[in-house]
Amino acid sequence: MEQFAKLHADDVAFFNNLLDDRSFTNEDIIVEYGHDETEDLQFYPGIVLKPNTVEEVSQIMKYCNERRIPVTPSGARTGLSGGALPIFGGVALSMEKFNRILQIDEKNHQVTTEPGVITEVLQNTVREKGLFYPPDPASKGSCFIGGNISENSGGPKAVKYGVTKDYVLNLEVVLADGNIIWTGANVLKNATGYNLTQLIVGSEGTLGIVTKIVLKLIPHPTQTLLMLVPFFDAAQACEAVAAIFQAGITPSGLEFMERDALTWTQNFTQDYTIEVKQNHQAHLLIEVDGFDADQLMQDCERTMMVLERFETDEILFAESEAQKNSLWSLRRKVGEAVKSQSIYKEEDTVVPRYELPKLLHAVKTICKKYGLHSVCYGHAGDGNLHVNIIKGDLSDDVWQNDLPVAIRELFSEVVRLGGTISGEHGIGLVQKSYMDVAFSDVALNLMREIKKVFDPNRILNPGKIFD
Repeated sequence: MEQFAKLHADDVAFFNNLLDDRSFTNEDIIVEYGHDETEDLQFYPGIVLKPNTVEEVSQIMKYCNERRIPVTPSGARTGLSGGALPIFGGVALSMEKFNRILQIDEKNHQVTTEPGVITEVLQNTVREKGLFYPPDPASKGSCFIGGNISENSGGPKAVKYGVTKDYVLNLEVVLADGNIIWTGANVLKNATGYNLTQLIVGSEGTLGIVTKIVLKLIPHPTQTLLMLVPFFDAAQACEAVAAIFQAGITPSGLEFMERDALTWTQNFTQDYTIEVKQNHQAHLLIEVDGFDADQLMQDCERTMMVLERFETDEILFAESEAQKNSLWSLRRKVGEAVKSQSIYKEEDTVVPRYELPKLLHAVKTICKKYGLHSVCYGHAGDGNLHVNIIKGDLSDDVWQNDLPVAIRELFSEVVRLGGTISGEHGIGLVQKSYMDVAFSDVALNLMREIKKVFDPNRILNPGKIFD
C-alpha cells in the first residue's frame, strides 16, 4: 500500500488559514465524508476542505503534492464503486461550494457550469430555455454534474442520446501540482492534439480536479410516450430489446426490471398502482420522445408489432404526466429498494444488446452454482444490466470467499460476450481487483503510466481503479 504523510498540526493550520471556516476536523463532518453509497464501506479523511475558487483548489493541490498528502475529490457521494472514499485518509476535497451555473449560451447551445451543481437542477435550468442535457443517472436529483464527469455517468436516456462524455466540450482542471489548464475548446469539432477532455471524463478524480465544465446541449423534446410491458419470461424480455432496434425504432428509454426488482420497489415505496401478477417474470419500460406526436404514435404501434412476437401480458400506456412520472419513479428507486433489503453487491455489467439474454442466463447460472440470489434490472437498450447479489442469510465465509470467485466468473463471461465490467458506475475501489479480466497487462500498464504523468506522486484519489 502507498505510504503517505499523515496530517500534522501545521498542515491543519495551513488549511484553516487558507479556507477560514471551510476547513473541518470535527468528528461529525469526518464521519459524513467517510462514505458514499457503496455498500456499507467507511474510510475517514483526516480533514474535509470546502474551497470555492479555482485558486484555492490550486493552492491546496500544490501544498498536498509537495508534502505527499493524499487528496480524494468529493462530490455528492452518491457513487456505487467507492470512488469518493478517502481510503488513505488525508484530505477529502469537497466541491460542493462550486455550485453555480455560470453561463447558458443559447446561440451555441452550450452551458458552462461548476461541478457542484446538482444534475437535475442543471437539466431544469436549461430546459427553461428549451434546451436539453440528456444524461440522467438514477440519482440525478442529488448527484453533482462533476461526479457525472468523473464516472462518465449514463442513465436511461443514454440509449438514444449517449452518456456524459458525449456532451463534454471543455474542462478547467487543476492538476496534482496545482497547475490550472483547459483541456479543449468550446467547439463541436476538435482535432487539435490529444483529447485531454475525454481522458479526464471517467478518470474518477485520479488525474485532476475539475473546476469548470462546458457542455453541449440540444433542443428539448416536446413529446413523450411511455409504456410498461409485462413478460411471462425474463429471457424473452431481453430478446425483445434487440428486436425493437432491429425494427428501426430508437427509444429514448428502454429499461428492464425482473420481478423482484419491481415488487421490492413497490414494497419500498408503498406504491402498488402497477399490478404484478404471479406469472409476470420481468417488465420492460419503453419510452419514445421527439417533436411530432403522430410520429411517436407510429413508433409505439411499430413497437407493439414487434412485441406481438413475444409472450406478454396487457401493455400499460401512461395516460398522463403524473402516470409517466410514477412509472419512472418506480424504476429510479429500484436501487434504493434493493439496498434496503439486505447487504448486497452491485455489478454494473454491460454487453452488446443482442447478447443480453445470454448475459441474464449467465447471471442466473453462476448464481445458482454458488448458491447466490440475484436481482437484475438496468438499461436494457444499452445492454447494461445491474446485477445485485443479495447476502440475505448467506454466511460470512461464502460472502467473503465464494462471492469474489463467482463475480470473476461472471465478468469473464461478460468479456467473452464482447462486454465489459462497468457501464456507468466506474471501477473505483470495489472493482479494481477485476480490471485484469477486462484489460491485458500492456493496457493496464499504459493506464498506470498515464496516471504517473498527471500525478507523479500519486496523491490524487490513490488506490482507485488500480493499485
